[in-house]
Amino acid sequence: MLDLPRFTAAAVQAAPVYLDPAATVDKAVALIQEAARHGAGLVVFPEVFVPGYPYWNWTMTPVQGSPWYERLYRAAVDVPGPYVDTLRAAARQAGVVLVIGVNERGRHSLGVLYNTLLVIGSDGELLGVHRKLVPTWAEKLTWTPGDGSSLRVHRTAVGPLGALACGENTNTLARFTLLAQGELVHAASYIALPVAPEDYDMAEAIALRAAAHCFEGKLFTVVSCSTISPEMVDLIAGEDQQVRKQLARPRNALSGIFGPDGRAVTESLVDEEGIVYAEIDLGRCVQPKQMHDIVGHYNRFDVFQLHVNDRPLRPLVLPEEEA
Repeated sequence: MLDLPRFTAAAVQAAPVYLDPAATVDKAVALIQEAARHGAGLVVFPEVFVPGYPYWNWTMTPVQGSPWYERLYRAAVDVPGPYVDTLRAAARQAGVVLVIGVNERGRHSLGVLYNTLLVIGSDGELLGVHRKLVPTWAEKLTWTPGDGSSLRVHRTAVGPLGALACGENTNTLARFTLLAQGELVHAASYIALPVAPEDYDMAEAIALRAAAHCFEGKLFTVVSCSTISPEMVDLIAGEDQQVRKQLARPRNALSGIFGPDGRAVTESLVDEEGIVYAEIDLGRCVQPKQMHDIVGHYNRFDVFQLHVNDRPLRPLVLPEEEA
């Protein structure tokens, strides 16, 4: 008899302690413990939660923002490294599957930073290190693209889980790659984006993306988005009143949990800090799949084929490594 997992999911909506990795990891550990006390088996954190998002790419010229890049690089996370070890220990002690975004420092170059999602098992094992495939728009000033080696679905205590960062959740082929590996739980990590064009409702955009992936794939999505604290506004904007007004824009963040019919399982959280909880029963994915399964009977693989390059890309391959 097939026994599909039932569990409580927790979507964290919070601001980092900006550009302070130690304090941000401490905050993450406290939130993991809080979620575990509420019975969570899966805890999802925002994109680049440790130690924050490079908003200066949107509010400054590249020359003005360059010292901020250095500041972020110095505060970034080594994978593996001590901050990752702390997060692994927190997941193990709480008994939760953890997805959390970090700025990952490049090992081979001072000009390389990755927008990375860590997937950590309930036993503390580091299951996945997914580097965002394509930095979005102004983000290209900060992050180096990842590669296809990390487009993986992980077998976890809460079921087959995949994760994508922010705009990747609109990349149809990336999403299909996860669905075709049997994904039933999707972690979608975002940042608050008050710096988007004025006619762009970030909260609505996040909800639409989550609903689309859930309805197409007949699965559950746990959405976690960051917020912007007053301390962050002071640091980023200083005395620039236009930037301060921009960063205070409403409906720039949404966190929530969506089911296989595309609807929110519970009320989502907009803009404010907090944790959204919902009960997930993966058994709810079975009957919708019978009706409409785009990675199974409702497709024509004799007509459509997706080829994914899943080899890690490296700047240097030495002769002895090719042997």
